Amino acid sequence: MKRLDGYMAGVNLGGWLSQYTGNLKRDPEHHFDRFITREDIQQIASWGMDHVRLPFDYPLFEDDDKPFQYKEFGFKYVDDCLTWCKEAGLNLILDMHMAPGFSFNTPDKNTLFTDETMQERFLRLWQAFAKRYGGEGQNVVFELLNEIVEPDSTRWNKLATRAIAAIREIDQEHYILIGGIDYNNVWRLKDMPIFDDPKIIYNFHMYEPFALTHQHAAWTVAKDYPHSFVYPDDIAPYKEFVDFITTNGGRAAYDLQKKLNEGRERMDAGYVRAFLQPAKDFVLEHDLPLYCGEYGVIDFADCESRANWTRDVANFCLEYGIGRALWSYKGMNFTMLNKEGKALHEGLIQAAALH
Repeated sequence: MKRLDGYMAGVNLGGWLSQYTGNLKRDPEHHFDRFITREDIQQIASWGMDHVRLPFDYPLFEDDDKPFQYKEFGFKYVDDCLTWCKEAGLNLILDMHMAPGFSFNTPDKNTLFTDETMQERFLRLWQAFAKRYGGEGQNVVFELLNEIVEPDSTRWNKLATRAIAAIREIDQEHYILIGGIDYNNVWRLKDMPIFDDPKIIYNFHMYEPFALTHQHAAWTVAKDYPHSFVYPDDIAPYKEFVDFITTNGGRAAYDLQKKLNEGRERMDAGYVRAFLQPAKDFVLEHDLPLYCGEYGVIDFADCESRANWTRDVANFCLEYGIGRALWSYKGMNFTMLNKEGKALHEGLIQAAALH
């Protein structure tokens, strides 16, 4: 198994250069300078982690009314983060969270897969990153696009192939990270092609059981569910949640959870391992590097449950040489920090840093 040395235990910097709108309302003048600083990167390193995943949104680098004209504003903060990471001995994954014509939050409005101009902007922006950071070593990884939302993999696989070629015109050395459709669902790994490039890392995200990880989340179908969840626990409350959601028009993915719940008495590491079976299959079949770019439990859950679940996912990933990054370091409803900016729960930090 190809262990991802240097990318085994990390954390996402969500809400800084991506999904920052709400933060700008609270701190419009200073958000980008204050949300993540050198001290934050040093704290992450002190926890024993080996990398960070940096989500970024394209408007920081390119305006829609001035396509192909790149702004130093966004690159300045990436440069800062890279400098701080190098000082702290951390590696860095650059994740395009929002691309021209695409956001995982707006599947009905996306035009990336139908508009050639948007595709060209996507490819050229990655070439700009390759030119700027191509001189770095293996401390930098390029992640093409976050959580692709498409009915099938055809269009994304074609565009990903073009993106690899565009980056390779400039940079032949750096690893490129690529996930599948359905929000990087692990069960969609089977739909991904094995690219003809030895420096591709394959990617999935893990937020199951959804009842635990997104309980009371305002942006989900779980927002009005009256009960909370702990982990590990008896399976019955989780089955009741799935029945409630499917009865009220929940997504088809819950059919899979129903199947995985059958005959199970506990919601515990056994469920986690069953859900992640496609990741194990991928590693054993292909012997290629695999990475879990996001996993985490919302901070409505109690800290002990968050730590227990995080530890179970981490142990599975370590067994199969899979790197991972917890969502998320600060804020984003998944915070690891208390109001003073320090570790919220030592057990959670220890579990996230296992490597």
